Amino acid sequence: MNKALIIKNIKEHKTQPNLRFVLKEKTEQFTDRMFYTLFDIDTPVEENLDILEKEFDELVNLACWRMDKPCKKVWENYVVQLPIILEKLNLDAQAIVQCDPASLSIEEVYMAYPGFHAIAIYRLAHELYNAGFPLVPRLMTEYAHRKTGVDINPGAKIGKSFFIDHATGVVIGETAVIKDNVKIYQGVTLGALYVAKELQKTKRHPTIEDNVTIYANATILGGETVIGKNTVIGGNAWLTKSVPANSTVFHSPEIKIKTIPHVL
Repeated sequence: MNKALIIKNIKEHKTQPNLRFVLKEKTEQFTDRMFYTLFDIDTPVEENLDILEKEFDELVNLACWRMDKPCKKVWENYVVQLPIILEKLNLDAQAIVQCDPASLSIEEVYMAYPGFHAIAIYRLAHELYNAGFPLVPRLMTEYAHRKTGVDINPGAKIGKSFFIDHATGVVIGETAVIKDNVKIYQGVTLGALYVAKELQKTKRHPTIEDNVTIYANATILGGETVIGKNTVIGGNAWLTKSVPANSTVFHSPEIKIKTIPHVL
């Protein structure tokens, strides 16, 4: 084995000069500290905000390698949004308590509901996405995806009092719009009708109006697809067209009974 040649070849193929996996680790550390700062009663807010600012500076140094897009002032604008984000998350938690008969306390929601955890990290990442901060918002929501099974792109727009029950397998695309008081269940996909790179700047994912409930494993596709307010989408439904307000959509299973030939 020619070790020197192997090393040389590996170095030649390491072609991404800004690919530092420590950014992923630092983002996860930042995300966890943010979660504790907002929710944990024993975590000192003032002290942790100072630590978070230092950690954010590290993220800036690792993620903002394009000199034409400075990131230094993002933290000043972001930290102002934290009380607003927390207010929205408290409404999300309250919606879960009110909607889920299995929830025994508000504390249980904050600590034991993967859907709430995913929503919390999404809301924290969304503001950084809006600020144009590179890569970190996506790493934050991918961290939530790995921990909860919920994949929410940080670009999605989600209104107040959002409830994801059971969580696992939920996919919400970058240009999806979800308005207020929406409930969705496990396995729901809000996706694109088809995928092409030239559609990057277009709305590819559906709009869900106020007070909609989407049950397990329903799939709703397309940027022009709008689910009208107060609508219920049943489990396993497949939709690529808009649905008017106050509708009920359900999947009708087809049942065929096998006939067994009589054997003499």
